[in-house]
Parts: sequence; C-alpha cells; structure tokens
Amino acid sequence: MAWHSAASARKEAPMKIGIIGAGNIGGNLTRRLTALGHDVSVANSRGPETLTALAEETGATPVTVSEAARGAEIVVVTVPLKAVPDLPSGLFDGAAEGFAVIDTGNYYPRQRDGRIAAIEDDGLTESRWTEQHVGHPVIKAFNGTYAEDILDKPRPAGDPERIALPVAGDDEAAKKAVRNLIDELGFDTVDAGGIDDSWRQQPDTPVYGLRGGVETVTRALADASPERPEAFRG
Repeated sequence: MAWHSAASARKEAPMKIGIIGAGNIGGNLTRRLTALGHDVSVANSRGPETLTALAEETGATPVTVSEAARGAEIVVVTVPLKAVPDLPSGLFDGAAEGFAVIDTGNYYPRQRDGRIAAIEDDGLTESRWTEQHVGHPVIKAFNGTYAEDILDKPRPAGDPERIALPVAGDDEAAKKAVRNLIDELGFDTVDAGGIDDSWRQQPDTPVYGLRGGVETVTRALADASPERPEAFRG
C-alpha cells in the first residue's frame, strides 16, 4: 500500500505516541503510525508479552499500561468503556508537556458495558465520563471509524474520495495536534465542538460509521439528535 513509503516523505519530526489498547483500532493505528515513522509504545490489559507479534510486525515497543504514556506527545486510549475505571492511577505520569489524549471509546450498554448511570441519568457524554475517570482532557476521535479504513482508506489532501473524521474536544491546542495527526494519516477532519457536544458523534448518530467528506460529515453532525437512541440505553 502507498502508506508504507510515507515515512521517507515525512516533513515533520516523528512524535512519541502511546497507545493503550491493541484491539482493532489500536492495532491498526499502531501499524499506520509506525509506518509513518513515529515512535509508538503499545499496551493492552494482558501484558506486553502478548504483543510480541504486533511489535515484530510494526517495530512498536510493547509496554505495560502504566508505561504507555511515558514521554508521549499523544496518548490514544482505545479500550472498552467498561474498562476505563480499571485503568491505573497515574496513567499519564511522565508524558510530554502539553500532551494530548485521544479517546476512541463508545458506550454499548446492552452488548458490552452494562448500564452507566452518569451517562444515562446525569447526561454526561461518553467522552466526558471517560475524561473524568482518566483525569485529563480528551479529544474524541476515531470512535465511529471502521478499523479497516485506517489501513485501506487514507487519501492525499484534496482527493475527492478522502474521508473526513469528526473531532471533538475542549483543549484547542490538543485538538489541533490530533487533527494534524489525522491529516498525516490521510484523512480530513471536521471540528465537532467541545466534549459536551460530542454526543453528535456517539453511536447511532448520522455521522457514526459514515464514510463521507467534509461537507457530508458537517451536515451529519448538524442533523444529530441529543436524545439517546433506545438501542443504546441500558
């Protein structure tokens, strides 16, 4: 694929990136980001010894969850929502100054996560709930992205088939860093507002799983309803 040659074409300095969660999204982000020349540390709940194959394939460094953020300029948290409260305290100890946290998570109360009262009764967006648990502002991105698209759908800027991803967050500097990284990965972005606006990209909204360009994604965000869909209530 064309992205394998991207490392030689990079214009900006490589970043140190930590990825917590090595499922479909975390694994494919590891593949792409290492191919782009970034220094990636990857962790999962089962321990670094279970990540040998991914490390050998990509050159990423397998680490424990507690080590994943050390020195990182961007940390990706891509674990099931029900696992967020079990993440270790001090998760971001040793991260680089001004680091950004990407939250890819979604709330699936019936299929996986069980009922979370703060989301359903108190009206917290899924990412605000995650933010409160991890103790650091998050940028919501990739939550509605098909994992295979991370490998298969990158396109150069200006390509009419380039997919746009919604990105929500309150920290403008962190949001800019994440949007720049997504651009480097081969996707456009649409600013979806702050974390309290991120319900617009939660599961079963028009933009969730949408493969569209900037105008299509912008329109889908505007068409979202704040009422939680019945299928996503516990």
